[in-house]
Amino acid sequence: MTAQPMDATRGNIDPDLASQLPEEDADSLAALQPDQMERGIWSADRASLKDHLLVGSFVAIPLIALIVAIPLCFLFTNFVSWLDIAMLVVFYFVAVHGITIGFHRYFTHRAFKANRPTKIALAIAGSIAIEGPVIRWVADHRKHHKYSDKELDPHSPWKYGDSALGLTKGLVWAHIGWMFDPEQTPTATYAPDLIRDKDIVRISRNFFLITLISMALPAVIGGLVTMSWWGAFTAFFWATLVRIALVHHVTWSVNSVCHVWGKHPFKSRDKAGNVAWLALISGGESWHNLHHADPTAARQGVLKGQIDTSARIIRWMEKAGWVTDVRWLTPERIESRRVSTADKAVDLGA
Repeated sequence: MTAQPMDATRGNIDPDLASQLPEEDADSLAALQPDQMERGIWSADRASLKDHLLVGSFVAIPLIALIVAIPLCFLFTNFVSWLDIAMLVVFYFVAVHGITIGFHRYFTHRAFKANRPTKIALAIAGSIAIEGPVIRWVADHRKHHKYSDKELDPHSPWKYGDSALGLTKGLVWAHIGWMFDPEQTPTATYAPDLIRDKDIVRISRNFFLITLISMALPAVIGGLVTMSWWGAFTAFFWATLVRIALVHHVTWSVNSVCHVWGKHPFKSRDKAGNVAWLALISGGESWHNLHHADPTAARQGVLKGQIDTSARIIRWMEKAGWVTDVRWLTPERIESRRVSTADKAVDLGA
């Protein structure tokens, strides 16, 4: 199934938002009325000091753990175990693919349809990445696509211009700084479909509970398996703190790195590029040029040799009957998105 052009005059829906969704989902958004848009704490237009302190703690503490992890391994010979590493890998895998498959390809762009248990599982899996409630995440990302690398983009690395200093500031902004912006994306505008979904509203409201459980679980497992407080502590350090830092900085690199560097084999209206070295650890999200060329595609690594583990898992879920109507790109559609010789000539100023 391939994406179709959106009708820019469909109801009151923004044409740029419509272009990020399959046609039937854009129709559903257009049919929503304001009284159907239930508001929650995540729909505030401005972030509070409390919000900034919470964000700062969830960014800074795991990052500090990541920085000191290797030195601590030299100081304490038993500071990391195979159990710690195994749990780090498992929790990382679930969190990253919860973001890439769940928050991004499903909830934001509707690249497939999921049954109710799969929908709920994807929302919870994405939540343990600790990048905010699903409704807030989706609203921010849809706004990013609407204004990608333009003035109103929430996290463009080109915010301060293309000078060396401006780009350095922009990279910091795109990677971390934008999360401390007091201006918040209006969720009723950018995610009304999710606000109407009672399951997703419930999961968003319980984001902090899910966060606490996901952070405590490695320590509980580590303590029970080793029957020691030390085992609980090292499991918490590696499978919670270090894992959170790795998930954060890998996924945030798609916002920063992939909008400055990378190859551009496909036509997009922004600077999104394909960054090969990020592909495996980001679940295939770093094939970002294709994603911005065709946002509703279920697979982003469409060229030979491009690893996209998220697409592979979606394929398995499709075979299991958990997801349907997956938007796999046809060879013809892929070719239609390629940069032509004429396009290259224009880019070079020929």
